[in-house]
Amino acid sequence: MKWKKADIEKYIQAKEYIDTALLPLLPFSLANDEDAKKNSFQSELLTIIVNEMEKEITGRILLLPNYYYVKGSDRTIETERLNTWTAEAGKQGLENIFYITFDSTWKKSEKQLEGNLIWLPAIQSEDNLSKEMEPVIRDQKEQMIELIRSYW
Repeated sequence: MKWKKADIEKYIQAKEYIDTALLPLLPFSLANDEDAKKNSFQSELLTIIVNEMEKEITGRILLLPNYYYVKGSDRTIETERLNTWTAEAGKQGLENIFYITFDSTWKKSEKQLEGNLIWLPAIQSEDNLSKEMEPVIRDQKEQMIELIRSYW
């Protein structure tokens, strides 16, 4: 279920069966043109992957709104904010919180996070909707779903 009104209405009715949340972590920065292009591409790609995941395991997960942060921001503050999101979700019965990102810098803060970090290696491409990207997206989605199912 996604963070949109129709799905949230379904979530409210089926809350007792939904124990997992996905939270995409996306960096934002316009300071460097190349980084801005890379970050926007990875944002699009991660959105595609988590939406595909949500389709496959709908009814068991809640896809939370994207968590944007300024690249280079104080990771301690961002970690505290994420832990606040996790605590809020936990109060609603969401026992398994997964943060999903291409940003490897989160690995340094992983032990301080109250949820589970899934770091994906960066994928480089000029066109994320190309036919060549479809198997990569499918493979990433399947691996992440398998990982999440191991927590159930």
